[in-house]
Amino acid sequence: MFVAPSILSANFGKLDEEIKAICETGCDFVHIDVMDGHFVPNLTIGPVVVDAVNKIATKPLDIHLMVENNAFFVELFSHIKPRFLSFHIEEEKHPHRLIQKIKSYGIKAGIVLNPHTRVEEIEYLLEDLDLVLLMSVNPGFGGQSFIPSVLEKAERLKELVIKRNSKVLIEVDGGVSDKNINALKSAGVDIVVAGNYIFSSNSYKDAINSLRV
Repeated sequence: MFVAPSILSANFGKLDEEIKAICETGCDFVHIDVMDGHFVPNLTIGPVVVDAVNKIATKPLDIHLMVENNAFFVELFSHIKPRFLSFHIEEEKHPHRLIQKIKSYGIKAGIVLNPHTRVEEIEYLLEDLDLVLLMSVNPGFGGQSFIPSVLEKAERLKELVIKRNSKVLIEVDGGVSDKNINALKSAGVDIVVAGNYIFSSNSYKDAINSLRV
């Protein structure tokens, strides 16, 4: 299991120390939630802060856009060259075009599904995607409880990935902990995003290692 700590739950008063700590203790990606206050009722960080994170991080960035006007934000973050750049299918009228735009910058493209969105809605896009992120909480805030129905959803998505002979990775974000990590692994999940579970722990290393199943 790959682990991507979400800096949404980090202490922003010492963000440089937090980034160094999770990278040194062995995370696989640094997950960054970009919220615009419109698509979700919260406002987080922009390219200036992400640029700073990118300079400090020794692990690849995984940027999750929770915004309106996805194409504008893709342009805004394209120079940072994260490993993954993902957008919500619920907010995009031309997903295939946007996927190609992301890939034109040499970035792996991902699509995000809210808890209520069926995986069948993106089946026709799987061959073009590198990542599908399933939200296991309603997007916008950290520290929420895991929605168990995402396990069945991940299993269905895995079936579609195999059916389409796709190499897409499955990621889950929201309420991830050592209590549900084995079930997520069994459901076919490849990457987990964990914020509060890691950053509120006494040992970032132990928390990250507990998710490696």
